[in-house]
Amino acid sequence: MAGWLNSLSWAGQDTVWHRAGKPRYWSSMSDLLPSYLAFDPTSRHLRLDPHEPAFFQNPYEAYAALHGVSNAFFWEEFGFWCFGGFDDVNRLLRDRRFGRQNPAGIPDSRGTGEDRTHLRAFDRVEANSMLELEPPVHTRLRTLVNRAFVSRQVEKLRPRVEVLANELIDRFEPGGTVDLLPAYASPLPITIIAEMLGVPVEMGPQLLDWSHQMVAMYMHGRTRETEDVANRAAGDFSDFLRGYVTERRKQPGDDLLSLLISAQEDGQKLSEDELVSSAILLLNAGHEATVHQTGNAVRSILAQGGDPRRFFATPEANAATVEECLRFDAPLHMFSRYAYHEIEIAPGIVVQPGETIGLLLGMANHDPLAFADPLGFRPARADQKNVSFGAGIHFCIGAPLARLELQVSLKALFERLPGLRLAEKPRFRDTYHFHGLEGLSVTC
Repeated sequence: MAGWLNSLSWAGQDTVWHRAGKPRYWSSMSDLLPSYLAFDPTSRHLRLDPHEPAFFQNPYEAYAALHGVSNAFFWEEFGFWCFGGFDDVNRLLRDRRFGRQNPAGIPDSRGTGEDRTHLRAFDRVEANSMLELEPPVHTRLRTLVNRAFVSRQVEKLRPRVEVLANELIDRFEPGGTVDLLPAYASPLPITIIAEMLGVPVEMGPQLLDWSHQMVAMYMHGRTRETEDVANRAAGDFSDFLRGYVTERRKQPGDDLLSLLISAQEDGQKLSEDELVSSAILLLNAGHEATVHQTGNAVRSILAQGGDPRRFFATPEANAATVEECLRFDAPLHMFSRYAYHEIEIAPGIVVQPGETIGLLLGMANHDPLAFADPLGFRPARADQKNVSFGAGIHFCIGAPLARLELQVSLKALFERLPGLRLAEKPRFRDTYHFHGLEGLSVTC
């Protein structure tokens, strides 16, 4: 393909990639551009390996380059059109001509092959997950589950989250070094969601293992081994929960699982498969993103220098800081949807029924057309907004809980340990889709 630009036009001067793959520099500014990114302005095709370390360690450099040429592009490594403008992403998340439910009936067609017999357990979970369904089934499931996640219900959990946060900090050795991800960021949300559902908290490590193995199905470049491990995890996770559903039917409690068993909508209850899928979704979503967001947020705040307590001096400052953390370095960077009709999304970009589009949440949160100084960490910004929880009917059902956990856990951490500092430079995992750190080693 003739005429590939090395990332962007800078002041009207381009760097062109020829078929031989060698750049010819037309601009003295070219050395400022990401060398790992190639863009064809004619076809709007992008070449960018999501496993390129320079990219997954700092995707915002590439996003800034792409904002300079096109917020819409065909990402060749993924094989579909992607959109990174804030207004486009916000609009397409709400556009009912797109949805999460595959019109072909397959939960995820982007597999390692057409034969999915080895994914029966995983597909059974996905087939009843509200995240992968559209109305009317999605509406019924979400209405039943949402009762436990409205803000007024979640607010009742604040004292428990505060106690748990302080208990975890009490375990840190004064002046010692600790990895905050396993010691703080992970146990807090998994404990809260386990307690809400009424499953044993001591099962936390096993629940985390199952969750990680299932979430790996959504990563770019998954293998047959990834699929086999995810299928076993889905089967074991389901069997474990079916046992607890049976127990709760006999002896209901005041937990979320008991509530879901008894809840009705228009005379209909959740089937056992729907119960299991909903519980797995809540357990996975109830901690996975929050763990990564906590780690990313601590890293972002420490990078600002000074006394971190200034970001949490008042409830208003606390809430604003959490919102800026969600915008500045979100854990979920891509959310995919299927087209249900032939749609011209933008001039020259037409998708057919069944085709996938990618909505780049992290890129949208750094759109210079939507944010002043998008690369700056500014909790008090007047243009505070983000699409980190999505939008429309699939807006994250756990958003109120995630916000509360972040407000409480970050405030407690920095108020108790204002001198907290990095013990080593943190690195991000090679998991572009779920942007999170390998570890977060700090000195207390």
